[in-house]
Amino acid sequence: MDLFSALGFNWNRLKTPDAISTHSIERVTFRFHQMLSVFVWDASVLEGNPFTYPEVKTLLDGVSVGGRKISDQEQVLNLAESSKHLLALVKASKFKLDKATFTELHSLVARNEALEWGHFRGEGKENSYTPDVALGEQGRYTPLPTLTGAPDLNRVFLQGVQVLNNQVAHPFEKALAFFLFGALQQFFFDGNKRTSRFMMNGILMSAGIDAISVPAAKVQEFNEKMVRFYLNKDATEMMEFMVGCYESK
Repeated sequence: MDLFSALGFNWNRLKTPDAISTHSIERVTFRFHQMLSVFVWDASVLEGNPFTYPEVKTLLDGVSVGGRKISDQEQVLNLAESSKHLLALVKASKFKLDKATFTELHSLVARNEALEWGHFRGEGKENSYTPDVALGEQGRYTPLPTLTGAPDLNRVFLQGVQVLNNQVAHPFEKALAFFLFGALQQFFFDGNKRTSRFMMNGILMSAGIDAISVPAAKVQEFNEKMVRFYLNKDATEMMEFMVGCYESK
């Protein structure tokens, strides 16, 4: 099956670098562990969470932060737990680009936040509500409908993973493509971009490549480019943006 047709979007494959430095798994996981509070804070800012970096660091040190909503605190803690779980999977060589890993990470990322978590839309009690993505003045993006048993979402996911494994050899390009694949197809009711970025970093670190975090300072640029991606289904701009996040770390 054609790569772009299976994923639902295209990109200029010449724009993704193939000369990426690789290291030992121990080295990249150690760096991820060292930068954990930064990764968690960056991810929380992308979600509009008001926690400051010092507050995130305090919370991760086991000390509660006063004056913040419980839901905002739980989101930060979910991101931290998801990060630690991903780290453990990669260290133990148990990370896989498959549905089980994807849904397992989602069960941690979106716990008590999404309508349901830990399975695709339609595989739980809710089988009729289809969420959409707000694009501001550009309207809304609506993904595949939620159906009982999620037949279409499962088909699209299996086809997408198959073409990524068969047609995208370099793990860096594969990782970025999976992030955008998960973000576009909206396999879950919420937490799609977060969970897909965790999968992206699992692919990278498992290949000895440092994880990527979208800096908090680039949140507006990230959101603007994601809107254009949803509208045009051209991932070239977002791919270049994520490369920039990697190179400027």
